Amino acid sequence: MLDQLERQSKLTTNQWKIFVAATVGDMLDFFDFYLIGFVLAFIIGGWHLTYGQSGAILLASGIGAPIGSLFWGWMADKIGRRKVMILTVLNFSIATGAMAFTPQGGWLFLSLCRFFVGVGVTGLYTVDIAIVQEFVPARKRGWITGLTTSLLPVGTLLGAVAGAWLEPAVGWRGLFIVGLLPALMTLVIRAWVPESPHWLIGKGRLQEARQSIAWALMVDPETIRLPTAVAAQAPVRWTELFRFPRSMIAACLTGISQTGTVGLTLWLTTLLVLVLKIGPNEASSMIVWFGAVGIFGRLFCSWLSDAVGRRPAVVFSCVLAAGAMSLAGYLNDIYIVGVSLFYVMVLVQNFFGSGQYAIVGPYMAEVWPSRLRASGMGLAYGFGNLGKFIGPAGLAIIAGSDSFISPKATLDALIPAMNYFGFWYLLAAAAIWFIGFETRGRTIAEIDDSLTVAPVAVRRR
Repeated sequence: MLDQLERQSKLTTNQWKIFVAATVGDMLDFFDFYLIGFVLAFIIGGWHLTYGQSGAILLASGIGAPIGSLFWGWMADKIGRRKVMILTVLNFSIATGAMAFTPQGGWLFLSLCRFFVGVGVTGLYTVDIAIVQEFVPARKRGWITGLTTSLLPVGTLLGAVAGAWLEPAVGWRGLFIVGLLPALMTLVIRAWVPESPHWLIGKGRLQEARQSIAWALMVDPETIRLPTAVAAQAPVRWTELFRFPRSMIAACLTGISQTGTVGLTLWLTTLLVLVLKIGPNEASSMIVWFGAVGIFGRLFCSWLSDAVGRRPAVVFSCVLAAGAMSLAGYLNDIYIVGVSLFYVMVLVQNFFGSGQYAIVGPYMAEVWPSRLRASGMGLAYGFGNLGKFIGPAGLAIIAGSDSFISPKATLDALIPAMNYFGFWYLLAAAAIWFIGFETRGRTIAEIDDSLTVAPVAVRRR
């Protein structure tokens, strides 16, 4: 049934609709995810929040993130991709809107709501990567799913725009009401995103699978031949993921590369002030270029993924990201024609450091069997989200600070900290090269076949 999909040379309008729904959904969930960072600036003074209370609000979503990716990934394999897309959008939108009713000084209420925002945001990212992959031919899978991640930073920029220009008109509570708007994406998903044909086939629902493929390809369903029978599948059990240790190790260790990206991003504004001797406002404006470079890096790496293959593309981008990160530390006091090499290296680093996740994100889903793809993606993405803690905690230790929430950044810690952040990219490069396997150009069915043989062979030995 899927041969016609694999023979495609050009994506249809309906396939692009699925892509747009997933991409805009991801962009809006990042808007909701980072909106608190801008709102916090308006309430921290009036509420007299301590570092611990502010940190609890910010870190609560990080605690919810691994739980959300694991839970919603498992649910996507159990009840379907489309339903979980809708439920996760409602999850983080309603949790964001609820924060508009926060009582004065209610940092605990905010923290609880942020926990559920984290659960929903990572859940959506987990499932929409899987569903986009299952609607495109193998030769376009790396590029198109990498492209899905490329506009994530736009969500952060929307949060900045809302904080700067919308807050004076609607107040900080109004910003949270605006955070309800992504819930409208559920209408788009219902109209534009059918259920995954791979999931439907796995459940024996062949007529529905044929309708889904026909809608995506924009052809008459009668032109797609139904198989006479399909093998029955056992109920999805999350523990089955452990039957695929190679997939688990490769996916988790490539996913943890975000430790370096998150660590640098959280520290960068302070670093620019310290290294370049500029004010916070000027440093913030320089972050805009940092974010723009990251978007272009993701676009480039999305193309590279299918051009040379996942493994060489990840190794190439991660090694360059690690090298630029380290050089930024060692060259922090050098200027050429008035241009800081530290800033240049930081931009190069983000081009490849942020860019490599356009390959790693989809790869974390590709290395699992179809019936466990969302669960496996949830496990790897949840493990990777530990980087949101490892990055700041490692920086705090290196800087000699006793506060993991607000570590004191000093120039003395610059070189070892940058090398520490760079290490995580090298770990990802080593994991995919020595443990991972190539998925470029291989159909989902071919990957399934290669994965289902290995556990049986091990058991027979």
